[in-house]
Parts: sequence; structure tokens; C-alpha cells
Amino acid sequence: FPQLIAGPILRPNELIPQLQKKLETKISLNKVVFPIFIFTIGCLKKFLFADYLSIFVERVFDTNLVNSSLETVLAIYTFSIQIYCDFSGYTDMAVGVSLLLGINLPTNFLSPYQASSLTDFWKGWHITLSNFLRDYIYIPLGGNRKGLTLQSRNLIFTMLIGGLWHGASWTFVIWGGIHGLGLTLLRLKKEFLGNFLRLPKFISIFLTFNFVSFAWIFFRAKTITRSFEI
Repeated sequence: FPQLIAGPILRPNELIPQLQKKLETKISLNKVVFPIFIFTIGCLKKFLFADYLSIFVERVFDTNLVNSSLETVLAIYTFSIQIYCDFSGYTDMAVGVSLLLGINLPTNFLSPYQASSLTDFWKGWHITLSNFLRDYIYIPLGGNRKGLTLQSRNLIFTMLIGGLWHGASWTFVIWGGIHGLGLTLLRLKKEFLGNFLRLPKFISIFLTFNFVSFAWIFFRAKTITRSFEI
């Protein structure tokens, strides 16, 4: 407490010094109002948007009802919004509660759906997990220091582990593999094509969002069979 189990993920050097420092006895209005504001924003994301949108998503993903193609596509995009509001919502709630207790949690989301590449997406989505995977899996494997082939292997393996981190299911592993493959293809494009075929930013944002939304199918569906049906 007060950190929720899913994030932000803290390192000992980020949290322990804050627990050891002497608490301030003087409490200003700003130190109460701002944390409550952040907590309230998180509540709105979670309870007003995410929980409401989940009703439609569950109808498509978790039932045997026959859905039209339009309904299915809308459910895919709706889940993209739902998981962001859900995840960033309770992260905001954790941040707000922590600030009330004088503890600063690291930033965990930075407008990930405005990313113009998959690399930028992971710089804005669950940032503390991305950093954790980078520092404890990707870099120890060799990172980008041992050539393009091994870097590609490291990217895919890291994202497979990142998928497995979310749960012991092949759907999560496939989700991680899709992201690993996407990151690898971007790296290969940069290596061999450079800025050739560089797209306008709004198109890059559109393509990145749709790639991420497609991958969310495997994250959300309970079985591989249902994933492919969707």
C-alpha cells in the first residue's frame, strides 16, 4: 500500500527513500486538492467509461451471440478505449492516494494512442513495465549491441515474456509475439530503408493504433479459438 499490484512498478531506489524520509507536518491545501483531483479523474476513467464500455465488449467477446461485422469491429475499438481507461484510471487512483500520503509514483502513461510508431507506443504505455522488461530482460540478453539478428531475437523474446507476464495463457504469449514481431519489423525497416517511405504523422498514428487494436484481440479473448473467430 498504496501501490496497486498492476502498476506503476516501482524499484527499491524509487520507493524506499520516500518511506524513510521525515514526513512534513505542515499540510497545504494544494497537497490535498491536487491528489484528490487526480484520484477523481482515475475514478471517472474507471467507473464512468471503462466499466460502461465493458458491457458492450463482453457481449461480443464473451457470449455465443451472433454479431455482425460492424459490431465486432466496434467491439475491438471499444476494448482499446476500455483497457486504456481501465488501466490508466486505476493508475491515476494509485497516484492520487500515494500523493495524499506523501509518496510520488512514476509516470505510467503518456498518451500512448497518439504514438506514431509501435516503439513510441511502448514509451507511453505501461512505462514502468516497459522499462522493467528493458532493464532486466532485453539489455541482459544483449540488447542492440550484438548485431541485428540477435537484436531481433531479443526484441521478440522480451515481448513474449511481457505477454506471459500478464497471465499464463497462450493468448497473452501471442499478443506479446505480435508486438515483438512489429517492433522487429520496424527495426529492420529503419536499418535497411531509413526514412524511405516515411508516412505523414497522422497516417502513422492511424496505422499504429490499428495495429495495437488488432493485437488487443488476443489479449482480450479468453481462448485462441475465440481470438481467431473475432
